[in-house]
Amino acid sequence: MTQNTPLSPRLPRRPLHSGDVAHRVLSAAQLRARGVSAAQTSAQCLPGGPWQHLLPGVYLLHPGPPTGRERLHGALLYAGRPPASARRAPAGPADAGYGEAMVTGVAALALYGFAAVGDVEALHRIDVLVPRTRRLRSTRFVEVLRAASMPRAVRVGELPVAPVERALADAVADTVDAACVRRLLTEAVRDGHCEPAAVVRELSEAKLLGRPAVVGAVDALLAEGRAVAEARLYAMVREHGLPEPLWNVELRLPGGPRLGGVDAYWPDQAVAVELDARAPRYGAPGRRGRAEEDPQWSAYAAKREHLERLGITVVHLSPRKLREAADQQATVVRTALMAAADREPAAYVMVLPR
Repeated sequence: MTQNTPLSPRLPRRPLHSGDVAHRVLSAAQLRARGVSAAQTSAQCLPGGPWQHLLPGVYLLHPGPPTGRERLHGALLYAGRPPASARRAPAGPADAGYGEAMVTGVAALALYGFAAVGDVEALHRIDVLVPRTRRLRSTRFVEVLRAASMPRAVRVGELPVAPVERALADAVADTVDAACVRRLLTEAVRDGHCEPAAVVRELSEAKLLGRPAVVGAVDALLAEGRAVAEARLYAMVREHGLPEPLWNVELRLPGGPRLGGVDAYWPDQAVAVELDARAPRYGAPGRRGRAEEDPQWSAYAAKREHLERLGITVVHLSPRKLREAADQQATVVRTALMAAADREPAAYVMVLPR
C-alpha cells in the first residue's frame, strides 16, 4: 500500500495528498467516518505496515517519521477529542477534530515565527491548551495544559493557536533562563506581535511576575515597548503630514514648578501628546483582572488636569492605538491642532529638553 492509495476499498476514491497534513494524520473517529473499522486500522499499524500509531487514538498514515506539522496536527487531534461520554457519533469527514484545544507555549511561538524558538520541525514538545474540565494526560511529545477560562484561538494556517500573550506566559512558566525569557518578551513587542500591557497582564494572571527570571525581563519588555511606541508616533506624524512638533520635552511655568514631560508638543497650538506606556497593575493573586489603584495613573491624570487648566490640550495615545489605527490617531491630533484657533490662548510655558 503506497502513500497515494485510498484508505480503504469502502471509501470514495480520494487519494492521500502528500501536501495535506489533515489527510496524513487522522483520529480513530475520522477513520471510522471514512469507513475504516478499528480492526482494519490495527492491521494497517502492524510492524512493517503502512500506518503507525502516533498518539492514543491518533494515526499517522505513512511509515516514515512524522514531520513537525504532522505532530502539531496529531497533538490537537489527541487533545481535542471529546470525552467518552460525549462521543455520540463519529466525526464527519470534514471535521478537523480539534474541539476547543489550541497550541500554546513554545510551539505556538514557533508558529507565529519567533526567531528565539526556532523552527516548528525542531520542536521536541508541543503544549496544548484545553479546558480545565478535560481529563487528558500528557503523553509522548504532547504536554496538556489546562485553563479555567479558555482564550479565543487565533488561526495560524489551519491550526488553532493561543494568542501571543497567552502563549508567551505558558512558555515563560516552563523557562528558568532569564536571558531566554528576556529574548522572548522583547521579540514579542519589537516585532509587533502584541503590546507590553497584554503580556504583563497574562504574566500577572499566571502569577509569574515575581519569578527571578521574569522580573528583569519585564523591565526590558517595557523599555522595548516604549521605544517601539515612540517610533510609531514619529512615523504617524511624518506619514500623515502633521506639523513637526518639539519632541520629548519638559514643560514648566516661568519661574514656577515643572509641569511634567510630554512626548510631543506644538507650542503655537498648545497641543501635547503623551504616550501611555505604563505597565498595568493588578490585585492580589487569585483576583484575576481586578486592578489596583495605580499611583502612576493618578500622577498622570493630575498632570493632565493641570495642563488643561492652563489651556494646553493633552492628547493621550496608547501604543495599541498607534499600532492598529495610526490614521485615526493622526486625525485626532490634527483635529486638536485645528481647534486651537477657536480656544482662548494658553498660558505661557517654558519648553525644556527632557
